[in-house]
Amino acid sequence: MKIYILISIVAVIFGLGLIAWNSYAGIKIFQPSEGSVDFYSLSARTIDGKEFQFEQLRGKRVLIVNTASECGFTPQYKGLQKLHEMYGGDDFVILGFPCNDFGNQESGSSDEIVSFCSKNYGVEFQIMDKVKVKGEGVHPVYVWLENKNENGVSNNSIKWNFHKFLIDDTGHLVASVRSGVKPSDKLITKFASGKLK
Repeated sequence: MKIYILISIVAVIFGLGLIAWNSYAGIKIFQPSEGSVDFYSLSARTIDGKEFQFEQLRGKRVLIVNTASECGFTPQYKGLQKLHEMYGGDDFVILGFPCNDFGNQESGSSDEIVSFCSKNYGVEFQIMDKVKVKGEGVHPVYVWLENKNENGVSNNSIKWNFHKFLIDDTGHLVASVRSGVKPSDKLITKFASGKLK
């Protein structure tokens, strides 16, 4: 009888672990659909305070990721930089949005964030100004990413740092990729290279 109880406990623990992992490693893919807000009408500030109009992203594939300097997923900066080096340019852009919403893992100033990214990971892709991605005062870009009414396809909940969103070259949200999925994942590299159909 004890062995059956032990097997049941192990099964429950495994099941809970699988659910927890999926919340960090899941991928949702969407069929492009129009929302109430045009992606290209959005804007944000870069880490150096310049206004960045999303209109300039028209015709490009875009990966948006919320970043942090003191997170277990922070080494993903290296993979993101590699994606930028391999595919970045006229057709593919990465926008990193530092945020301090999860475990206070991005408490630094703009200068400290830039220094950290450059010194530790050689980051050359566009880092934006620090934003809120949950709670009160969520940045309009993240309101769009998380709200089905605005993006046209899905309500999305960001569970942690380094959650990635893929926006196609017509401004449609096509995937929501959890933090545990590395930038080298096949879906992301296919998207970055323009081979994801």
